[in-house]
Amino acid sequence: MRFLMTTMGTTPNLDAAMMAEMGAFIEEMTRTGVLLATGGLEPGGLRMVSSGGEITVTDGPFTEAKEAIVSFALIEARSREEAVELARRFWKIVGDGEGSVQQVFGPEDAPDLLA
Repeated sequence: MRFLMTTMGTTPNLDAAMMAEMGAFIEEMTRTGVLLATGGLEPGGLRMVSSGGEITVTDGPFTEAKEAIVSFALIEARSREEAVELARRFWKIVGDGEGSVQQVFGPEDAPDLLA
């Protein structure tokens, strides 16, 4: 099962000890094959809306800074509970903040519509 873990708000100020602990956590998740991708996101981005055959592109930002997604990790976990536990470990390192954990579905997860 794949999960997208996101953090919202401003990027936390990590001191050297936190950075070392986070580095070890990321290394562990990479070594065990849990971490598939991770990264930060630009604060604004583009909004795309398709309506009636017209596509509109608008520059961001679109939400308050505290509501914007600033980073993500795509992980492979055996269960939702394992994904939550990994998120808990992340937040214990980083401290205060807000984020989400959402299961990611792909074509292999869709029901067979031809059956």
